[in-house]
Amino acid sequence: MPQFMQLGQAAVQQKNFSEAVVWFTKAAAESPKDPQIKACLGQSLCWLGQREEGLAHLHQSGQLLLKKSRKSRDIGLALDMVDQLQYWNDFPGALALCKQAVQINPGQLRGYQLLALTYSRLNQKKLALAAGRQALKLAPNSAVLAILLATLEAADGLNQEAKQRLEKVLQNALLTTEERFRAHKELARILDKLGEYERVFPHLHAAAEQAPRLAEVKRQDAGLVPKMLATHKTEFDSELLGRWANTEFPTDQPAPVFLLGFMRTGTTLTQEVLAAHPEIFVADETDLVISMAKELKRISNGQGSVAEQLRKLDLAGVLHLRAFYWHRARALYGDKIGTRLLLDKTTMNTIDLGLINCIFPDAKLVFLLRDPRDVCLSCFMQTMLPTPSTVQLLSWESTARFYAQVMDWWLTIKPKLTMGFIEFRYEDAVFDFEPAFRKVFDFIGLEWDPGVTEFHKKAAGKYIASPSFSQVAQPLYSSSVGRWQRYRAEYTSILPELQPFINEFGYEN
Repeated sequence: MPQFMQLGQAAVQQKNFSEAVVWFTKAAAESPKDPQIKACLGQSLCWLGQREEGLAHLHQSGQLLLKKSRKSRDIGLALDMVDQLQYWNDFPGALALCKQAVQINPGQLRGYQLLALTYSRLNQKKLALAAGRQALKLAPNSAVLAILLATLEAADGLNQEAKQRLEKVLQNALLTTEERFRAHKELARILDKLGEYERVFPHLHAAAEQAPRLAEVKRQDAGLVPKMLATHKTEFDSELLGRWANTEFPTDQPAPVFLLGFMRTGTTLTQEVLAAHPEIFVADETDLVISMAKELKRISNGQGSVAEQLRKLDLAGVLHLRAFYWHRARALYGDKIGTRLLLDKTTMNTIDLGLINCIFPDAKLVFLLRDPRDVCLSCFMQTMLPTPSTVQLLSWESTARFYAQVMDWWLTIKPKLTMGFIEFRYEDAVFDFEPAFRKVFDFIGLEWDPGVTEFHKKAAGKYIASPSFSQVAQPLYSSSVGRWQRYRAEYTSILPELQPFINEFGYEN
């Protein structure tokens, strides 16, 4: 292996991506048509937050790999690149590459599997279904593909077919833990759609029994976020939160609007309505705030809690972190933000509200509320990628407990915030759309634009990071309001956790 490539890979091993970019750039200058070098350079740039530039190199690598595949008909490496593009949420790029790879070798099962997943994330339901069927045709005994096809059938409204398929899958005694977990979870969601409510929770609880044995779940630190919330509650006081409240900040470091809440409270719906306004640019589920927290930790030499690190920070440090946030945002999106208002929608940044308020005391916050009973039901029913937050949602009781911990944090910090904020109810968005959203636009200082009522048309066909990506690509519907009432008996065990918030947020009825 050439020296520059070796040095670049050594830097990657140490997670020194800046150095890795230097070496891979030199390697690419020596061998401009080497797809592996292009891929390594693209990956390193993406890890640095320079997504636009990184993706350009990944696309070039993909085309070089396709060129090789046309001679050998081996599309394995090209499909690996499809995986990489999906990882970086470039689903349009992944789709273009995957379609070309499948044309080169139509007998490759993995090609159709990736094609189905990519079409699905872009809300192209019919094409996703066709690709899923083709994949299962090539491997008719695959439980993974049968579960995938059932989810695609359900997304396209073929609920009876999906139900029968999953019931058949669950008869297989040789399923892996993950297959059994996913089949139970998906079947519960489909039974809910079919109105077979008495059968839903047995499958949800069966999935919950499997969850602790999932490899990805075992890798998460389930105690991390609850401990963090408990620390934040005691350490973020009015003095710290108000420390830089009257500061005049540079005009090139403006405060974004933050859209936060709890999972499944309507943040994605709200994001898409606001994104339909021509003067708003949405950063959808990014690591901007998390990266800022890591930078704070770095300049504090990793000593103390987040609040303790902020107490030691001077104004120069605050300005550095604001500049860091904006540098990362611009690296991530290139020139797309322009002069538009940046809306940072990363739902569980609620956990980092103290940090956000300290660095952006002049920001505006839209905080989503929804009936706690509907929130918990929707969270427990949803399949989410395991993270330190989402692993709290794998059992019914832990879902309610985590909701209570996060919302208790919100009620604790809310009166101390210097940021302007508005609490926005999901139910108002559904039943009183225009008056409700007019208030939000007034709050963030923008004129009402009638085009936002067509938000679902703009959402269709684009990648949306949230699990509710398919729901927001259709007109508003009210069936998700009050869903909890179908399962009243199940709430006996969790109502003590939820009742204070039901009362506080005015959902008693």
